[in-house]
Amino acid sequence: MHLNRLLSPVAAVLLAAGSGGALAQTTSAADAPAVDIATLERIRDAAMSSDFAWQTLSNLADKVGPRLSGSAGAEAAVTQVSDAMKAAGLTVTLQPVKVPHWVRGEERAELVEYAGRPQGITQPLHLTALGGSSATPAKGLVAPVLIVHSVAELKTRAAEAKGRIVLISVAFDQNLADNGQSGQAYGQAGEPRFIGPAVAAGFGAAATLVRSVGGANYRLPHTGATKWEDGGKQIPAAALSAEDAMLIERLAAQGPVTMKLLLTPKTLPDADSHNVLADVPGRERPDEVVIVSGHLDSWDLGTGAMDDGMGVAAAMGAVQVLKSLGITPRRTVRAIAWMNEENGGRGGKAYFESVKDSIATQSAAIESDFGLAGPLGISGAISDAQMKLLAPVGMVLRGIGAGVQDTRGGEAGADIAPLQIAGVPGFAPLVDGRHYFDLHHTAADTLDKIDPQALRRQTAVLAVLAYYLAEMPQPLDRAPIEGR
Repeated sequence: MHLNRLLSPVAAVLLAAGSGGALAQTTSAADAPAVDIATLERIRDAAMSSDFAWQTLSNLADKVGPRLSGSAGAEAAVTQVSDAMKAAGLTVTLQPVKVPHWVRGEERAELVEYAGRPQGITQPLHLTALGGSSATPAKGLVAPVLIVHSVAELKTRAAEAKGRIVLISVAFDQNLADNGQSGQAYGQAGEPRFIGPAVAAGFGAAATLVRSVGGANYRLPHTGATKWEDGGKQIPAAALSAEDAMLIERLAAQGPVTMKLLLTPKTLPDADSHNVLADVPGRERPDEVVIVSGHLDSWDLGTGAMDDGMGVAAAMGAVQVLKSLGITPRRTVRAIAWMNEENGGRGGKAYFESVKDSIATQSAAIESDFGLAGPLGISGAISDAQMKLLAPVGMVLRGIGAGVQDTRGGEAGADIAPLQIAGVPGFAPLVDGRHYFDLHHTAADTLDKIDPQALRRQTAVLAVLAYYLAEMPQPLDRAPIEGR
């Protein structure tokens, strides 16, 4: 979910004569690895003509549906994807992961007192509980609303928060998203959701509402996880549709506003689940691994087609393309369907624990978690000099409009972040994110929003990049990032 520096130049490369020749040299001082260009083109073209990823996504979104960690849907998805990978001839492993199990329950709210309220009239609101929210009393709670416009403002008005329902109303900056900075817009508008409820709980608030983090006002609430302080108080917390946040602000400008809120979520004991690993074993260095991945879990409002059915289906499609072509790279290419990215990151942590003592065997990691639009290219948390070594990838992907190569800082994906902190080079598709947050974490995240051709392009990007990284005679330099 990062779109830093959308367009950056890539060094031109010199190819051996003919489209089927191997790479001869780059314009950088160091010679790039010799990888057969014709093979990269075969992989790209096979991905562009395959419907495997689309069928995988269709099955996930339409036949399984919501896949929140700990749910029956999440476990059905594990079985479905692992069976599909086995049927495609991949070497499949189910890696155990203990995951949180939070269940949404009932959620209702209405404005019961405000200036000028006609007799007998209340205003129903559209909201959804945040992952990790606690419950209100069984009959709900009634309390006055305190409106603030940032976590910083909440801290300055701490004395007013006690016993109130705190609404932190921060609008999503669509202008940033329209100019290639959707990740920045999400981070700014998302701060109230990430930490606001915990801050308000510390000040004695009865509950916390946040304006939904999204760029389109369709009166759709956007869910997502919130983070509680270890050992700290937890309170009911929900995301309010943008329209209803604005409604409350207008009414509050005329006088006090009182709300009735009912949330009945439950946090159950941790559940058993799995990451799904599907390998194309390497021909020369099978113990060295290049990961291509997406996360299998989703929030429970929609069917997880965009977040992250598209990413996980493209990752599975990437290894299926290699297998179907009979292409065996130098290193193992491992597709991973991560469990529990959305509300805990347990899948990524479990995998890291399994490889941390042999971390040098993890050559590179790719995560696709920014679906919907087609890819523009690749983004890597590596140096410019290292990115130049991947110039043939960009050249091959130009044929499908995905030739941009961008370097970036920080994590390329939440699940691969532990690997990146340990030095594993991290990558993600570079995607047009202008309208991703219109639907993100909403009930509208459904299969009809996905363009099959965009999914084929995403699969081609992942397949070409994964193969290239696995085929390089020498792996890329280690590239540690700082942890959050």
